[in-house]
Amino acid sequence: MTFIDYFFLFSGMGLVTYVPRALPLLYLAHKQLPRWLVDWLDLIPVAILSALLAPSLFSDSATRSLQLGKPEFLVAIPTLIFALKTRSLGGTVLIGMLLYWLAGMFI
Repeated sequence: MTFIDYFFLFSGMGLVTYVPRALPLLYLAHKQLPRWLVDWLDLIPVAILSALLAPSLFSDSATRSLQLGKPEFLVAIPTLIFALKTRSLGGTVLIGMLLYWLAGMFI
């Protein structure tokens, strides 16, 4: 492939990637969304995070069976309680890492 081919290839990939993201932003930038839609959109990050964390916390990766005694799950409970009480991201990360390290030593 020549330089021109690569240029058109990367330009096309950039357009396909960024145009679908930019058009809704440009269109909705000066519009007032209904309250129910804003409330619904606020739930999306929580749903995505839950979908990413749940398999690693609740199931065994080899057999895909439910296991509530995993160290990851046992560490997640006190870490969640700490996070809800303090609202400190840095402290939550440190407590979670410390508890996971201790769980690896004793479990």
